[in-house]
Amino acid sequence: MTAGKPASRGQRWLAPFLTAGMLAGAWTAVAAAPARADTPAVVAAIDQPPPIRTAAAQAARDRVLKMAMSNLPSEIRSSAWLALRSSRGDEAIAEWLAPGGGFDAAMRRMKEAKNLNRAFCERVAGTHPAEFSPAVHAAAERALMGSDADRAAFVKSGYAEAQKRDRAAREAGAQYRQEVVAKDRGFVRKIAEHDPGEQVRVAAQWALRPAATDADVEEFFGYGWAAGASLDLEAHRLQAAEAEAVRHRTLALLIGKAVAAEEALKGSTDAAKARAEAEEAWKSVAGHADAARRAWLAEQEAAAAQAENWAKIAKAAKEDADGLWKHIAGSVETNQDSWAKEQADAADTATFWKDMFDRAQDSENRVKG
Repeated sequence: MTAGKPASRGQRWLAPFLTAGMLAGAWTAVAAAPARADTPAVVAAIDQPPPIRTAAAQAARDRVLKMAMSNLPSEIRSSAWLALRSSRGDEAIAEWLAPGGGFDAAMRRMKEAKNLNRAFCERVAGTHPAEFSPAVHAAAERALMGSDADRAAFVKSGYAEAQKRDRAAREAGAQYRQEVVAKDRGFVRKIAEHDPGEQVRVAAQWALRPAATDADVEEFFGYGWAAGASLDLEAHRLQAAEAEAVRHRTLALLIGKAVAAEEALKGSTDAAKARAEAEEAWKSVAGHADAARRAWLAEQEAAAAQAENWAKIAKAAKEDADGLWKHIAGSVETNQDSWAKEQADAADTATFWKDMFDRAQDSENRVKG
């Protein structure tokens, strides 16, 4: 889709949100902390790592492993595996999570044109079923098996051309034509106003725009709904991954400072000042952990809302298994299961940060004496 060429009706809502998840990095802007030149010295401040540092290092490794085994883009997954397989252990994990490290490099690679094109083709192939969009599905599959140039051509014009062929076939073949009734249109209107997913709402709004026809509503059920849901899930996963990478790198830095401050108590000539600095350092760790815990509780709530929403859609799809609803039925259970897993992961991660908060408070109390 290049400048100067009008986008097709389907592309106008789908293409602008291709990188929605990739651009959802607001947490990074808020939470990122610059690397410090004295970090290695801080880390080496004591001979034996305290339990909180060991727990934080293990949690960082566990988080990278989750990314490697997740449904995140391949650039992140493959890079995470390289860090996990490094012979340098926790040092390699810390470097991967650090500003400008492997995770950030993978995020940059995702935004390269050839990788954006591949992601678009994969999303189209996964959300446009062959039964409803045979031309689009086949064209996307061919592009995926082809070269970078093939995928670029599909994004530029192939997708729109295949959409036109599919719509023409549906309009010409009475056996493919589905009646759009008031109940269906009313349901799409509710989705456009209240669905928890931003991109699903956008897709529904496009299907109901002033110039829309019954064919647009039919296409929403056929692929627009699934495509919007895919974008929402991807955005959620990417934002969570990016935010957690920042939190872990910040946690390691804060713990290092706190451990060094506590160690400095042993030889300090001004015990009161050193104790106050150590207390403040552990308080910073606790504050960071508590903020992370609250953020994950919010993520848990958002994922729960999505899972509940897809459960309702599953019920509606079963009650009206024919007509337009049959096109969305196949992806309903997948979406419900995906959001349920996101909810469980958020709950587990919130528990970890609560443990970090408790450990930091114990350390602060220990310093107080």
